[in-house]
Amino acid sequence: MIPILGRGLVLVALGACSAGALIAFVSGYRRDPVGAGLARQMALLYAGVIVLAGLLLEFALVTHDFSVSYVAEVGNLSTPLYLALASLWSGRDGSILLWGVVLAVEALVFARVSARRDTRNGSYALGVIFVIGAFYSLLSAGPACPFNSVSPVPSDGPGPNPLLQNHILMIAHPPALYLGYVGMAIPFGMGIASLLSGRLDAVWLRSIRRWNLFAWTFLTLGILLGGWWSYEVLGWGGYWAWDPVENASLLPWLTSTALLHSVVATQRRRLYIGWTMVLVVASFLLTMLGTFMTRSGIFNSVHSFTQSAIGPVFLAFIGFLLLACVLILSSGVERLNRSARPLARPLSKEGSFLLGNLVLTVITLTVLLGSLYPLIHEVLTGEKISIGAPYYNKMAIPMLVALLLLMALAPVLPWGGALRRGLWKQYFVPLGAALAAFGLALALGARNPWALMTYSVSAMAATVTFHELWAAARSSAGKGGRGLPGIFRLRRRTAANLVHLGVILSAVAIAASSTQGRQQEMNFVPGETVDWQGWTLNYVGIDLADEGFRVAERANFRVSRGDRMVGVVQPAMTHYRTSSQPIATPGVLARIGGDLYISLVQMDRKEHSVSVKVILEPLVSWLWVGGLLMVAAGLMATWPHGFRPSFSTVNSSPGPSATEESSPGHASSADVVASSPSRAKGEDRP
Repeated sequence: MIPILGRGLVLVALGACSAGALIAFVSGYRRDPVGAGLARQMALLYAGVIVLAGLLLEFALVTHDFSVSYVAEVGNLSTPLYLALASLWSGRDGSILLWGVVLAVEALVFARVSARRDTRNGSYALGVIFVIGAFYSLLSAGPACPFNSVSPVPSDGPGPNPLLQNHILMIAHPPALYLGYVGMAIPFGMGIASLLSGRLDAVWLRSIRRWNLFAWTFLTLGILLGGWWSYEVLGWGGYWAWDPVENASLLPWLTSTALLHSVVATQRRRLYIGWTMVLVVASFLLTMLGTFMTRSGIFNSVHSFTQSAIGPVFLAFIGFLLLACVLILSSGVERLNRSARPLARPLSKEGSFLLGNLVLTVITLTVLLGSLYPLIHEVLTGEKISIGAPYYNKMAIPMLVALLLLMALAPVLPWGGALRRGLWKQYFVPLGAALAAFGLALALGARNPWALMTYSVSAMAATVTFHELWAAARSSAGKGGRGLPGIFRLRRRTAANLVHLGVILSAVAIAASSTQGRQQEMNFVPGETVDWQGWTLNYVGIDLADEGFRVAERANFRVSRGDRMVGVVQPAMTHYRTSSQPIATPGVLARIGGDLYISLVQMDRKEHSVSVKVILEPLVSWLWVGGLLMVAAGLMATWPHGFRPSFSTVNSSPGPSATEESSPGHASSADVVASSPSRAKGEDRP
């Protein structure tokens, strides 16, 4: 019953998307409000049936209905309820259905909030989103159908991949990543709509920025949780291996970060309109590429799925999108650029945004080339090669330092380049902080040139960022910032600066953990104590932890510093009842100054002796704090705001003068995330 009902729901979703796309494009071309309303109803139908299909598959997973093909692939009677629910995204077919569910919900939200806006742009955007939804519905109805019938019905299944069961982070990592990936479809649809209609007013542009910020925030969270999971589960002591599938999530993050900067310059100065549209398109196309890399099985990675038949279908759709986007951009950008202004002064805030976009683009191309070149080389020559961390580090680290330097310099620069007298004096304190950080790092043993440069420039950027936070607070207080309006005003500027601060913390953590870590392999017998790098490790012995669906053999270490006991570390060898291969799970003692990381190499169950790799990871906790700070700030800036005064449009009205925009306290680096022209009273918002 469930296979038939599930397939029927997916087919209805496919029909709703196909009909909705046709209705939306025709109503947009004709400027027909009745047709636009009907397209929005199709969005409701699409969301209703595909969400019901997702719930139906969850029900099958929870009730262990092995007559459903997907349940037979990833289900198991001993799997706990929370893991059975998370199994929806542990396999290829279920994750593609979830992709469609998230897209449908976001499409419905977009249809609702855009109902009273420009009918033509709204219809075109919804039509583009329907085309994407139709593709994923087609996959779920065909080569990636999770509702196929199984006969004979097995009595049990293999369960989810043990690696995906081994840490709680894997429950949250994929959904966060999907929200980021799928979220890029909304600004993509809106950007294509603007190119088709030739209209890009300030309301529409701000909505593109907010939808992109929403997607960027969850993409940041997904990348952060993925790195954290890798660190806590895989036992190698790292969090980013430049794996092609890891890189697939980084690529759209880089372009959407560039978009957050570019769109601000477009909003405030009517600059870079064409480039902003290119970034909107590129960010979504890179999410499609990333989905292809993980779901096609073409790359060998712990993050990817097995070989499948959807690879050619995916590649064909990406090719179709790429060709369509090139044609639409080439014909539509010229019309939008008629209202664009040239960059008057490179030494300005908007000039620094352009330079930052250039740096982010170089990083994107570097990572894209390193990820795809081995595959292209294998196709052309039949020879397998790999590109490792040295290539990425050599190319990306200088760019990261350049970005930090821009974060230190750009906030002080005014809009329009009208430099205020004595502006250069504002760099005295940040330069002093950079010198102090350089000396402190040397004193603490840092010797790597790029790490030293990162610490110095990060200190400079942090000083400027804290100054901006203080200036934002003073500005809000000076404008009578009491109650909710004052909090919102402060929140917008604060959010952007907190994102900068999160990037700085993450950069320092990456520099420290990559260059100043220590590791050593050791052998222990029960009762043995070893002093190492200021830590005292006392090995107690092995115990068992039986959780029903898995059994963990844990090596227990009591860890002290001096005379003070600081914790217990329990690296384990975990055995899953559905797998014959045990998984080594590291033990981590996290501290603000650095983590003690112990990973099992070998275990002698008869003698209770163990061989372990002990790693000292400096400042890794700063990476998680910095990432969470970026996510929190992104959510803060995305949250709908209250009433603001009216604004001008990008197409028709002149922007503020350079004098107005460069006045003290008018705009700061917070514009990257939060600044936008004011909103008319009563206007809808995403």
